[in-house]
Amino acid sequence: MEKTFAGAKLRHLRESRQMSQADLARVLEISPSYLNQIEHNARPITVPVLLRITQAFGVDAEFFASNDTARLVADVREALLDESVDADVSSGELNDLATNLPNVAAALIKLHRRYRDSVENTAALVTEDGRGTHGSMAAAPLPHEEVRDFFYERENYVAELDERAERMSLDMNLRRGDLRNALRSKLADVYGVIATTEGIDESTGEQHRYEPDAKVLRMAPSLRVGQQAFRMASQIALLEYSELINELADSWAFSGPAARSLARVGLANYFAGALILPYTAFHTTAERYRYDIERLCDHFGVGFETVCHRLSTLQRPKQRGVPFSFVRVDRAGNMSKRQSAAGFHFSRVGGSCPLWNIYEAFASPGKILTQIAEMPDGKKYFWVARTVSRNIGGYGKPGKIFTVGLGCELRHARRLVYSTGLDLDDSSAATPIGMGCKVCERQACPQRAFPTIGKHLTVDENTSTFVPYPAVPKDD
Repeated sequence: MEKTFAGAKLRHLRESRQMSQADLARVLEISPSYLNQIEHNARPITVPVLLRITQAFGVDAEFFASNDTARLVADVREALLDESVDADVSSGELNDLATNLPNVAAALIKLHRRYRDSVENTAALVTEDGRGTHGSMAAAPLPHEEVRDFFYERENYVAELDERAERMSLDMNLRRGDLRNALRSKLADVYGVIATTEGIDESTGEQHRYEPDAKVLRMAPSLRVGQQAFRMASQIALLEYSELINELADSWAFSGPAARSLARVGLANYFAGALILPYTAFHTTAERYRYDIERLCDHFGVGFETVCHRLSTLQRPKQRGVPFSFVRVDRAGNMSKRQSAAGFHFSRVGGSCPLWNIYEAFASPGKILTQIAEMPDGKKYFWVARTVSRNIGGYGKPGKIFTVGLGCELRHARRLVYSTGLDLDDSSAATPIGMGCKVCERQACPQRAFPTIGKHLTVDENTSTFVPYPAVPKDD
């Protein structure tokens, strides 16, 4: 059985109750010296002591479970690697900070992000020749980036909406093959809203439009059955749970109305996915199919991207699925969607890694590709990627194509059908990737697009190298 070391959490609980070590030791019926060793992670928490702690503080034993700190470590590393900070911190120190002082680590990250925002705001107010510009607007965070952070902090799981969506699905007795009709009836009978595929001009690219005064939901005829069901489910969320969605959106300090509205849309879409793919049924089926995405698509009658996105949200306590990270990119490398319930870190600086298989997938449209990827800190992930495409207007009309990627830590890979026949223990099979060139520590990578922040370039007019941007550490 794995030993439980949770000294920092226990110390936080004790101090929040304003108890001395002697007081808590008396309650737990152990010696103060033993408690001191537990709080300093010199000794693990035994089961009898753990039970007494949960009774004394009224917390669940899961409170002391070992948390995955990979994302927190990655965020702190990115902050400290910033050239304006240039801190020399080892991986061990970063792990200790994230494990023992997670609130301090989170505060450090927030401070760094605010600092970067201030730098960008200042730059936006100054012209290239250094003179201030009157009337210039300060650089504001992009609304979609703010919404990504909102879901990222929640580990891509919104219990308040997920649980309500599952209850509604059970109450409506939603069944495969009848989703669209059932949702259309719900809109009409409960909310007086007519759902129709008339009145949309697809030449403008419009996919749906809700007219609140007329109570009409118009959907493009080219939307597939599953997409129409999703749009109706999303509208139900905005009608039924508008106050809850407002409350959730207001819990985050969005910079303006655009970001807040985008968050409301994201929350409504989250509800829609949870209504069409209710948690327990979807989780059970996913486990039975070993997370075979295409089988899940056929079983539930929805698309590849919808299934992948839902798989990345299965983080209900005591009923967790594989903790996935979800990403969607285009041919140019633009990342239009990224959510993570796992430790995989999406860099805010310098783009993503060209050795990642999400880019290779464009060369094999419609084919599922797998990859064992190793990050610079040695942590390994298992990635599944496939292209998805969408066209409207028939032959000769421009469409859109993306790669959708789904990844988890390598230790979960055996739960996936895609690992069948692969030697997951072969370290040489892993592709070395990074979080993005500007923060990646792999100096010998031939695909490097930018030098690493915090490193001096090695420039020698008499030599050339296969590796771009050769670098050496800064002088002390």
